[in-house]
Amino acid sequence: MRGRKAINALVLTLSTVSAVIGLIFLFWILWTLASKGFDAISSKIFIYDTAPPGREESGLRNAIVGQLILVGVASGIGIPLGILAGTYLSEYGKNSKFANFIRDISDIMMSAPSIVIGAFVYAVLVAPVGHFNGWAGSAALAIMMIPIVLRTTDDMLNLVPTQLREAAYALGAPKYKVILQIVYRGAKAGIITGVLLSIARIAGETAPLLFTSFNNNFFTTDLNEAMPSLTVTMFNFATSPYEDWIDLGWAAAFILGSFVLGVNIIGRAIVKKKKG
Repeated sequence: MRGRKAINALVLTLSTVSAVIGLIFLFWILWTLASKGFDAISSKIFIYDTAPPGREESGLRNAIVGQLILVGVASGIGIPLGILAGTYLSEYGKNSKFANFIRDISDIMMSAPSIVIGAFVYAVLVAPVGHFNGWAGSAALAIMMIPIVLRTTDDMLNLVPTQLREAAYALGAPKYKVILQIVYRGAKAGIITGVLLSIARIAGETAPLLFTSFNNNFFTTDLNEAMPSLTVTMFNFATSPYEDWIDLGWAAAFILGSFVLGVNIIGRAIVKKKKG
């Protein structure tokens, strides 16, 4: 008994120390990001496009708008496909071999390196047309988003009690109405949380965009050409030797970090409200 208590105390101590160390690094990163990024924030960042070093009229408008377009188009592709695929697995595929195979593939895709996805989309959508384009960037982000939404939808729908479905069937409701009006409503909070987390995941990706949409120093909303993005611009500016570009890189990191943090907080709040 004493030996087990000693081992328990040792493991608890090591776990606590590890958690504290992790939190220290987390708050260190957040503090550095907030202190350097907030000082670089100004109104011109949202008014002017990126400019050569040394010019005061330089901002991140083109990168911010481009990032929103890429994430928005990717969400428009990935969210419906992920929800529909998750619905098929939960309501139609059940535990069939094909459904379990799709689940396994989805789990593999969730852990696949983003740069591999970027290289694949480059070979399919960039190399054949001969130039970078926003459609390819959105497709790469959508491919990363689909497995997350699919898996979350599948898990949340499986948590809806079977008795609710059986009661609806007993009243004569067709299957599609049962799914739309009963199953989706019961799993709404979980599905929305999965969608928000998938958006937060793709919003901070840089590697797949380097292979697909690349970057653009000018304002554009044309997805048929190279698109500016906040993540690639942040990478380029943060590694540049110019002080004004480095400041803009910190500002981009602060904006992106705030967005991702805000989306995650909203997702957690939805889950907490659902449990309450």
